[in-house]
Parts: sequence; structure tokens; C-alpha cells
Amino acid sequence: MRVGILTGGGDCPGLNAVIRAAVRKGTMVYNDNMIGFLEGWRGVLENNTQVLDLDAIAGIVHRGGTILRTSRTNVAKYPDGLDRVKATFKANNLDALIAIGGDDTLGVALKLHKAGLKVVGVPKTIDNDLGGTDFCFGFDTAVNIATEAIDRLHTTAEAHNRVMVVEVMGRDAGWIATYSGIAGGADVILVPEYEIDLENVCDMLKRRAARGKFFSIVVVAEGAKMAAQSDQVTTSAKVDEFGHVRLGGIGTRLSEEIEKRTGFETRAVILGHIQRGGSPTAFDRVLATRYGIQAIDMVHNGEFGQMASLQGQKLTAVPLEQALGKNRKVDPDLYKLSEVFSG
Repeated sequence: MRVGILTGGGDCPGLNAVIRAAVRKGTMVYNDNMIGFLEGWRGVLENNTQVLDLDAIAGIVHRGGTILRTSRTNVAKYPDGLDRVKATFKANNLDALIAIGGDDTLGVALKLHKAGLKVVGVPKTIDNDLGGTDFCFGFDTAVNIATEAIDRLHTTAEAHNRVMVVEVMGRDAGWIATYSGIAGGADVILVPEYEIDLENVCDMLKRRAARGKFFSIVVVAEGAKMAAQSDQVTTSAKVDEFGHVRLGGIGTRLSEEIEKRTGFETRAVILGHIQRGGSPTAFDRVLATRYGIQAIDMVHNGEFGQMASLQGQKLTAVPLEQALGKNRKVDPDLYKLSEVFSG
């Protein structure tokens, strides 16, 4: 078979491991001819490709980013988008396409499947909030990076008797904030699933100070909202082709409110794209490899319109509709566990 691969949306540690695994098994077991589309769906629209043979994937399992590069291109935004995609399939004699991405990238994949094209998906989102699977690769790496940052901030917070507010990724779900906050010993964890009650947060910090703990660590997901505001904090009003604004700044706003209400010296640290960069953890390399193997197997099993999925410890295939039905929120019991260590 002739199989294409693309990576769409934000970059993520582990993407190269997925590509490597799919190409290795496709080439060495199924005798496939593999090609990559550059910069996500833009590469499909523009028929911009590169050969994916064993030489192309040598030595990439430990590398962050993606050798295919990426973009937030939405095929549906182009009046002739579907026709151009079909022309690219025909020009390259494609038998199937593996799309690696989050809900936006896989949403395009689902539309193309319904239009008659043979597409399978691989779940990718650092936020770990994609439905239909238990874990996405890249999440573990982001959590480890955030946890290390929290560990380091403990020392400077204690030295200066400061409150440190650490802003981490998490547009609609607070998986990174919850995991890194628990692992890093944060005193307050704030997530998009629950509005921020500033009075309660400040009361917890005051209780710590009354016990002689004159420093605190607050971890907040970028998509968290204060109870007094209806919108998430953004860095710009501009939106991407999928209608998303760029989030960022809740940490700064929160730190200002905390200092004003408590009198405690407070600083904000926004980790931002640091969480996306660098080499994936061993866990993410293995998980991404398993996803890549599952994806090429799905192609040869004819499981089109479906996504590779981790269910417990097993890899399987689920319909793309199931993955895209709704975002996977933080388990309330897990978040309640974090509250044991608050204040």
C-alpha cells in the first residue's frame, strides 16, 4: 500500500516516535510505500510531501517536535479544500492517510472519511483531554517539565517568603495542572473545570501563613476562569483557522489579585511552550511507538474513520466520532485528592 502521514496542530513530544514506528512496520512488515505531508493539512492541500523511508526516520525517536513540521490549517476553511485533498490523494496514488493530531486535526480527518477518503487517526494533545482514549503521548513529558519547574520554584519561594503562581497548559481541562501540582507539592491547584474562588484561594494562603508557612505554590491551568469573569484570559483577540484564541495571562492576573487581597509578595511564572519542547520521556516514547504501530495495523485492517486508542493497557480502535464527542475532563475524584494538600 501507499500510505501518507501528517502531524497537525501544536507540536508535541513523541510525534517523531509515532512516525518512526508507523514507517518501520509499514516498510519492513507490510512492504508499504510511505510518504509524509509537510506542515499538517496544509501539506495535503498544497501536495507538499517528503519520502518516509528507513533513512528518513533514523535516529528520531528521542527528538522533540516533528520532522514533518506542523500547522493549524483547516481544510474546511477553503472553498475548494475537499477537492484539493482528493486531488492530492489521486496524484500520490494514496491508499490511506494517518493523521496525527488533536480534536481539530482529527475533526478534519472525520470529515474526509465521510467524504469517502481512507483515513485513520492517532490522538495527540499535551492537554490530555481528547475523548476516546485514556492517555495521549506528550502529556507525561509536559507534566515532568512542569513538575521540575515547581520543584525549583519551591526554593526561591521559601527564600523570599513569596507566593509563586505557576501557569501551565490546559485550555479546557486541567490534567497538567492537577498531575504536576500533586507531584510538585503545590498548595493550590486551579483548573478550567472549576471556577476560581479568589476568596477561598486567599483564605488558604492566609491559613498557611498563620501556621508559619510564609511561602506557597499555586498552580493554575491557562484556561481557568475567575468566578467574577466569564471569559478565559487571552493574549490576543485573534483566532486561528479553527476559531481558537491564544490563551495566556491568568497566572499574572491571579498573582496581582492575590497580592492585593493578602499583602503577600506574589510572582507569576508562565511556562508556556517550554512544556512542548525537548525530548519526550521514556513513557511517551513507548506510548507513541505503540500508537504508531496500532495506526499502521488499522490501515491494513481496513479500520478507517477510526482512531488508535489506549484503553487501560491495551491498544484498540475507536470511531473518530467517539473521540471528538466531548473533551475529557479531570476526574473529580482525582481533583478532590489534590484538595487534601491545599492550604
